[in-house]
This record gives sequence, C-alpha cells and structure tokens, in this order.
Amino acid sequence: MSVLVRGATLPDGTRTDLRIEDGRVAEPGGSADRVIDADGLRLLPGLVDLHTHLREPGFEQSETVLTGTRAAAAGGFTAVFAMANTSPVADTAGVVEQVQALGDQHGYATVRPIGAVTVGLAGEQLSEIGAMASSRARVTVFSDDGKCVHDALLMRRALEYVSTFDGVIAQHAQEPRLTEGAQMNDGPLAARLGLGGWPAVAEESIIARDVLLAEHVGARLHICHVSTAGSVEVLRWAKSRGIDVTAEVTPHHLLLTEQLAESYDARYKVNPPLRRDEDVLALREALADGTIDIVATDHAPHPVEAKEAPWDEAAFGMVGLESALSVVQAAMVDTGLLDWSGVARTMSLEPARIGRLTGYDEPFAVGARANLTLVDPSATRTFGTEHLAGRSVNSPYLGRTLPGRIVATIHDGYPTVLDGEVLPADQVALAAGVRRG
Repeated sequence: MSVLVRGATLPDGTRTDLRIEDGRVAEPGGSADRVIDADGLRLLPGLVDLHTHLREPGFEQSETVLTGTRAAAAGGFTAVFAMANTSPVADTAGVVEQVQALGDQHGYATVRPIGAVTVGLAGEQLSEIGAMASSRARVTVFSDDGKCVHDALLMRRALEYVSTFDGVIAQHAQEPRLTEGAQMNDGPLAARLGLGGWPAVAEESIIARDVLLAEHVGARLHICHVSTAGSVEVLRWAKSRGIDVTAEVTPHHLLLTEQLAESYDARYKVNPPLRRDEDVLALREALADGTIDIVATDHAPHPVEAKEAPWDEAAFGMVGLESALSVVQAAMVDTGLLDWSGVARTMSLEPARIGRLTGYDEPFAVGARANLTLVDPSATRTFGTEHLAGRSVNSPYLGRTLPGRIVATIHDGYPTVLDGEVLPADQVALAAGVRRG
C-alpha cells in the first residue's frame, strides 16, 4: 500500500505532504492508494514505549502480545519493549525469541523483548545475559522490573556485563526492606487511611547507589518509573557528574496524585505509588529540562478480579498505552512545559536511542522506515472502555476528559489505525507477512 499524508504539521510546526511507498518515506509527488487529509493534525514519529508488560507467555488472561500491541497501535505506538516478568520469565534466549516471534507475526508494533537481569527474577544469580544479547531477539535492555536488583554486588556484575556490548540495565528502584507491606505513598494521608506507607527514600536510595555503581564500572544505567522529587535531585546530580544514566517517568506520575487513594479504588494502586502534588510538579519540570529523558507507560494489565479486590489485596498496576499521549498532552503540552518537538523527543526518539532501536533518528527523511503517528490535538474525549484495545480495563482515566485523539498509526509503512479505528488483526498480520516476504 502507498499512502499520502496531505497537509500534516510536523513537530516543529512545518506543514508538509508525506508519501509512503513500499514501507518507506518516499520522494514527494506521485499517486497513492490511500490519501489521509491531515489538515490540523500533528504528524509525529511513531511512539516508542521502553516499558510495556505484554504478559505473554504465562499471563494471557491479562494480556497477550497480540492484544498488547493492538493497544499500543491504538495509542500511536509503533514499537514496544516487553518486560521480562512473564511465566516462564524471559531469562533465556528461547523465551525472548518466542516473544519477538509473536510480535513479528501479529504486526501491530515492533516488539523488542527485555531480558531479565537475574534467573527467575529471584535476585540471586545473573541470567543468560550474553545469550539473549546474541540471540535472534538481539536484546539490549535488561530488567527485573516488578522487583529491584537489590544486591549491590549482583548489580555491579550486571552493569559490568552489559557494558561489554553497549547494553543497559533498567532498574526498578525499590529497596525491599523499606517497602514491606507498603500500599501507598508514605505520609499523613496513608496514616489516616490505614494503609502501609511507601517512603520516597526507598526509591531514592537505590538510585543513588546505582548511579555510583554505573560510574564506577563505566556502564549505561536506566531508571524505571521515577516518582519522587528527591529522585529527580539525585538524577540531576548524577548527570552533572557525567554519569551515563537515563530515566523515565510514567504518564500517571505526571498527572495523578496520592489523593486518589482516598477512594480506595484499586485502579489507582500502582508501583511505585502515586505521590504528592510537589512530586508531580518536580517530575514535570524534570521532563521539561531533560533531567528525566523519556516517558514510558509501564502498561500493566490485570484481569478485573485482580483490581476489584480490597485495596490491600488488589494487584499493583495500570494500563496506559492507549491514553499515554493524551495524558502527556494534558500534563506537559497544554501547560506549556513541552512543545510537540519535545513530545517527539521524549516519546519516540530518545526511547529508541536508549533501547538501541534503529530507524527512528530521522523519521521523516526520504528512505526512512515509515513509523508514524497522526494525532488531532484539538480533539477531546471522555475516556471509556471503548477506547481500550487491549485485554484489560484497569485504566485510571475511565470517565475523565482527555485531550487529543490518535487518527492514524503507521507501522513499517502499513496502517494499523486509520480514521481513529484499529484495523482488524488479520489485515494487519497480512501486511506483516508481506513485509517479511
């Protein structure tokens, strides 16, 4: 299929026509099988999520590679990095290759598996890091996300190992001894609600330790889901020293606060927890000034019964792929903290760079693989379950009015979303087969 996107506005404000042929950005001019009228729409590079839980293998009742990448396409994402806390854990070449093959088969988005740092996420011995890196999946990011690599010696060895092939360790910063029984942000509200407090220092102390370890061994370190103002200060100090550390913030930590726990609605129960207003402001400022490098969704689907339980029994996590761009627009763009070029940088170009995903550095250049997202920033919607394309519905935004609407998503030159509707799985899979053929 050839596609002409007519009259789109690029992130820098330039208006353009962009033609796609044989999966790549083509020279302007010529006919096209499909013309998309993009007047008033923003054309972004395809969004890249460095932190997605696809749940397959093992937890298909929550999500699968098919349903998770379909949710990604609905949110404007053309590539996702799939976390390792599956069953079996993605700690061997065989499992990561299975996940990648499923992504290739379904075609909604490029799937890059993340390998576990330790065997079984147990934090006791390193996984097959080298074998995963040299496998067909070409793993570049390793994480025990959901659990912290809390042993300092093991963390040092992991950093040393990945430094030999330009890999990166993505740390879930949570000191386990400081968060036993923790249910929400530590403070007066937790005490009043009778819920176990989750202190900010549990995150900040691990980040401080790990940036020093990364500096000591000369390795790349990435910090997952930063949530506190103190963490921002540690990162700012580390970057001032030239330490090779990057960090992400989730959309929900840019918008939502601990006050939502007063409802005891477990849709708002997440790891790390929602924090104070002061933390939200600090995270927004850090994303704007580059102290925090990227936005990552931490898309964490769960079946209904896991979230409709009492708060202290409910699972941690929120789905976020379908709503991410809208939340970033609300928190960062509409507040004047980030322009659309900043959105492209933090939600596409930098995540791709950190994950060593090629083809995203010059997304609009002739010859580039066409991974693109077309968004209507003037639209608004009351977010509901009809906007969720994955298997689970544990979104914290249900019933909220959110700005922006994904009009089209184009993955490797083929549409996965057109006119705001996700295309059928068989049609997308057929296009994926054509690409491979």
